[in-house]
Amino acid sequence: MSKMIEGVWELGWEPTDKEKNGRFVRKESVFRDQLPEGPIEAGRYHLYVTWTCPWAHRTLLTRSLKGLQRLIPVHFCNTLSDKSWRFTDSEDGLYGADHLYEIYLRADPKYTGRVTVPVLWDSVEETIVNNESSEIIRMLDAVPSEAPRLAPAEWLEAIDAVGDRIYNTLNNGVYRTGFARTQDAYDEAVREVFATLDAMERHLEGRDWLVGDRLTEADIRLFVTLMRFDAAYYTLFKCNLRRIADYPNLQGHLTRVYHHPGVAETCNIDAMRHGYASIRAINPYQIVPAGPPLTFMG
Repeated sequence: MSKMIEGVWELGWEPTDKEKNGRFVRKESVFRDQLPEGPIEAGRYHLYVTWTCPWAHRTLLTRSLKGLQRLIPVHFCNTLSDKSWRFTDSEDGLYGADHLYEIYLRADPKYTGRVTVPVLWDSVEETIVNNESSEIIRMLDAVPSEAPRLAPAEWLEAIDAVGDRIYNTLNNGVYRTGFARTQDAYDEAVREVFATLDAMERHLEGRDWLVGDRLTEADIRLFVTLMRFDAAYYTLFKCNLRRIADYPNLQGHLTRVYHHPGVAETCNIDAMRHGYASIRAINPYQIVPAGPPLTFMG
């Protein structure tokens, strides 16, 4: 893997911390500005995403569920190369870039850090507004729309509690498992992944949604990991104690969210499988696993 230091690539970088016994350490996002309050200008702000990434998927889902497709164009970069994600159809469609790092350098020619999705881009100021998915989805949710809020004020505390519960040990926990470089780091992470899945299975007993009586941001945060679990995390990331298909309530939630209007169109399972398989740090020969079969789409 690699990262940029003052606008120059450093190859051979590893996403683990030797001082933490081979544990995966996710770095903080760098660009943390906000959209202006109120209506936004159509076509000014763009989303850069990949079908593979669950963090990017959160923003795609929010854009779709809030009906913001005409306001915010989207650009896909789906193959992970030695120099960041490479754009579909050779270029990004806005500046003719081949790789996502070129967008980062347009915002900051001396950029230091990882080149990640999602990116919320301001095409007027020609800079990155934000590359932290949790902040982007809240900003998109606040854009005036006929659709209901995904994080309404009356449920915000409960939504945040679910988000806090699943972030490190599930959303990020699968990465801590897959990128672990010691047995201790792996054992710790995989144990926490399945403890969290067990807890969410109990939480969903007798209920359709994680918070309240309709789909909210909490369901989105869980869904993006569940959708990828059996197809990628179970196989490539060695999260293989159980499948989501083995959890009746989680499988039901996964199916229910997938078939909610506006969700399925943000999911590309085939591209997701191939995207994860392109990560040489976990799959040196880039072999795409054949299974297991996924029943939630039926």
